[in-house]
Amino acid sequence: MNIIVLQHIKIEDPGYIKDLMLADGLKLTTIELDEGEKIPKDLSKFDGMFCMGGPMDTYMVKEYPWLIEEKKAIKEFVINLKKPYLGFCLGCQLLGEVVGGKVVKSNPAEIGIMDINFSKEKDQDKLFSEFPEKVKSLQWHSYEVQGIDYNKDITLLASSPITKYQIFKYQNHAYGIQFHIEIKDTTVNEWGRVPEYKKALEDQLGDGALEKFDNAAKDNMVDMNNYSKILYENFKKI
Repeated sequence: MNIIVLQHIKIEDPGYIKDLMLADGLKLTTIELDEGEKIPKDLSKFDGMFCMGGPMDTYMVKEYPWLIEEKKAIKEFVINLKKPYLGFCLGCQLLGEVVGGKVVKSNPAEIGIMDINFSKEKDQDKLFSEFPEKVKSLQWHSYEVQGIDYNKDITLLASSPITKYQIFKYQNHAYGIQFHIEIKDTTVNEWGRVPEYKKALEDQLGDGALEKFDNAAKDNMVDMNNYSKILYENFKKI
């Protein structure tokens, strides 16, 4: 199985799911867009696409012109080729734009270990049917997807009190996940060294928030890793 991974900052990779993919012997082609790497023109050779988070936002095409080509590639993969796609955080927002939605500032930003509540549609879904009705996961975002309420190709799978589209799917093969279920023990401290992430964290939770956030993530790590494993095993099936 050949998976293409679109990354926007080196430290934000598929995390625990990457470990599972490598252990299974999957072939990973990682494109580090922020370092100038180019997305292959022929996407048909890939069986699935992962699109990760990053410190930039979807509208920042002047500062990050590669976002333009990335959106075209996601559209080609998801809409034209109809191949499996999994987007986390920024990757979720990019999918939202590609399928006709808009990305707007969250009010307030959502940062912390927070509840995700599944809709009844979860029970029939190929990826999430085995999940409980509510999970806790890491949130670290200031923007979210809106404007897809009347898109007949979109199914809302999970929400939080702040963000409606925590998980949505396009048709039955492309998923946007606004939160971070893929993290590992080292993730919070690594992300805390990114200036944009650190500022968002301290703006929301105050000085010294990183250590508390890290501890809260580790307290919930076993569950998040288990959910990641379920997600990964089901993603392979589609």
